[in-house]
Amino acid sequence: MEATRAFWGGLLCSVLLAGCTERTPVPGPAEPIAPPRTSTERSVRVTATAFNSLAAQTDSTPGTTASGAKLRPGMQVIAVSKDLAEMGLDEGTKVRIEGLPGGGGVADKMDARWHRRIDVYFGKDESAALEFGKKEVTIHWTAAPGAEPRDDSARPPR
Repeated sequence: MEATRAFWGGLLCSVLLAGCTERTPVPGPAEPIAPPRTSTERSVRVTATAFNSLAAQTDSTPGTTASGAKLRPGMQVIAVSKDLAEMGLDEGTKVRIEGLPGGGGVADKMDARWHRRIDVYFGKDESAALEFGKKEVTIHWTAAPGAEPRDDSARPPR
């Protein structure tokens, strides 16, 4: 009886262990790890204008962008034309504008009629916005990893 119990116990243990080893993958050669995708610096020449958070220039909610972002004087933000958004300048993207100190971020999109255009926010300082006027500038941003730029060079700015 004792021999039979030992036989069946050993057999059961062997079967269980064999089942475990079949499911456990055997380590093989290490698979190469793909290098991390890096961000890329992008730049484009655009027409820049200025805007203020004044009811005369917008609507009854001048402190709120069309996308719902709250604006406060002193913020360094821009609105971009939709073609620029398609090039990777999405809301929240940090930008640097040549000729302006510091940097800023994209806070809104402009109407579809505009192409290769940004609107720089000047708070409630209408005289600073008028002094800025309308000019050609180069903007720089870091595109997200894997973002493919759309070639929009054939389309002239309006």
